Amino acid sequence: MALRLGDEAPNFKAETTEGVIDFHQWLGTGWGILFSHPRDYTPVCTTELGAVAKMKSEFDRRNVKVIAVSVDPLGSHNGWINDINETQNTTMNFPIIADPDKKVAGLYDMIHPNVDDTFTVRSVFIVGPDKKIKLTLTYPASTGRNFLEILRVIDSLQLTAKHKVATPANWVDGQDCIISPAVKDADIEANFPKGHTRIKPYLRYTPQPNK
Repeated sequence: MALRLGDEAPNFKAETTEGVIDFHQWLGTGWGILFSHPRDYTPVCTTELGAVAKMKSEFDRRNVKVIAVSVDPLGSHNGWINDINETQNTTMNFPIIADPDKKVAGLYDMIHPNVDDTFTVRSVFIVGPDKKIKLTLTYPASTGRNFLEILRVIDSLQLTAKHKVATPANWVDGQDCIISPAVKDADIEANFPKGHTRIKPYLRYTPQPNK
């Protein structure tokens, strides 16, 4: 069964490059990103892991843990990390799950037979503090993932989890937000003291509440 938004992220125990983890315990009370790779020593994924390592402070600032998964065993991961550090001019600073029995790949429906019946597709799952899936993305092998976009989505998810707003197209942190349709006009002033702009009855903007 494919996982959908709002489903609980399946829990698992697995060996990683930073020791054995229980996924839900490892996440703790914060947010998490699980992203998959078809196998080790693949060129696009090498650049992706390096990019995430360089951006880890941005994820940390948002209380987000990052973890990768590949169907190759731990020894292969450790060798690949050496290549990542060398070629991407970085130091790996987050774990990679060893999944040779494809347990995690199966739980998260990462094997797509029409693409490849052996290796995982390149998926991204954002998991909230409630262990529910908040976002899913699946990329083709030829296209590197945009982790700046994933940071942008996290900013939106964390904002909208606490405030009665949504974020418009191409929104970035600090820009105006859309007031939720569930908020009645009579309640706007109490909920949004910074003011608002009414474009249409269903389209009302307000400055970002937490800025």
